[in-house]
Amino acid sequence: MLHKAHISGLTMDPASNNPIIMLKINEGDQIIPIWIGLLEATSIASVLQNVTFERPMTHDLFKNFLGKLQITLLKVEICDLKDNTFFARIFFSSGEETFDMDARPSDAIAIALRFGAPIFVDDKVIEKSKITDGDAEVADRSQEGKKWAEYLESLSPEDFGKYKV
Repeated sequence: MLHKAHISGLTMDPASNNPIIMLKINEGDQIIPIWIGLLEATSIASVLQNVTFERPMTHDLFKNFLGKLQITLLKVEICDLKDNTFFARIFFSSGEETFDMDARPSDAIAIALRFGAPIFVDDKVIEKSKITDGDAEVADRSQEGKKWAEYLESLSPEDFGKYKV
């Protein structure tokens, strides 16, 4: 089953300094964190903050190209999570034909935002991304590592929405 989701925020991973997009499932309080690249985070943030550039960014160029070909974007699905890698599919329509393509979730989301297309998350992704007590393992047993582990354990889903890229 698919669940409609929206972006609840962008944040930075303090350990790796990589951006994280926070997808919130519309019905409920489930948050799906997806680590993404800096360029994709910039592309997503520019749409969310209504920032335009003099020249088209890659995702804008792709949208313009699809427009010239009269192809519309129907939806995006975050469809799987394997070995800590998220998978997505983008669904298109061209005349009478519909088709879909594999994509990185960050690219799929950046493009969906430009089209105003809905974002969906599959049940299996929600289930696989849930963190339950005892799932986390502290690898860094130093004093600094313990401090970070305590900090991360105290975070709630609402904390992630506070920060923007």
